[in-house]
Parts: sequence; structure tokens; C-alpha cells
Amino acid sequence: QVQLVESGGGLVQPGGSLRLSCAASGNTFGAYTMAWYRQAPGKQRELVARITSGYVRKYADSVKGRFTISRDNDKNTVFLQMNSLKPEDTAVYYCNADRGPGWGIEVWGQGTLVTVSS
Repeated sequence: QVQLVESGGGLVQPGGSLRLSCAASGNTFGAYTMAWYRQAPGKQRELVARITSGYVRKYADSVKGRFTISRDNDKNTVFLQMNSLKPEDTAVYYCNADRGPGWGIEVWGQGTLVTVSS
């Protein structure tokens, strides 16, 4: 089972960029669907972007064209490149690893705070 550690959050001005990283332990990283979720104050956690083991990507409508999810299986890392950031992107961002149907393995990172403000 993997363990996840996120990094890269911080304070950025509107229109700016940040790159989040999620490093995973273990030797089965490539078999996991990896995703980024976020939770803003007073709101439910929502899916931001997902990338499968076969590199199929899915994005929330609110981030399409601005965010890009990628993975490096050699480095056991998934990234979220966030451009043209808006104040409404402010949230705690969580990395998620899902082994897939039948495995019953889903792991969450501790979260990293992204604040978009002038």
C-alpha cells in the first residue's frame, strides 16, 4: 500500500501559477489511478483532476484549460500544474491513490494549502 506526501502549496497572486507534487512510497505506484481533490472552507471535497494508470485524464470543468495533471512512474510522483489561478481555487489540495475495483485500496495524503489572493 502506498503512502502519499504532498508539497508545493503556498500563497500566490491571482493569475499566477503553482505546481503541486505528490510523492508516493511503495513499488506499485504505476498501478494506481492518481487524483487531486480540493476542499475549500465550508465546502465539500471535490475532484480536481485524475490520471489513470493508462494516462487517461479527467478534469473538473472549473479547471479545464488551466490545470494539468501528470505522473512520473519512475519517480513515483504525480503533479498538478496550476496556471491562471483564481481566488476561487483557494483550498486544501489532497492527493489520492486508488488501486481500482476489487482491491479496496484508497489512500489520501495529508493535504497542502493553496491560497490565491492579492
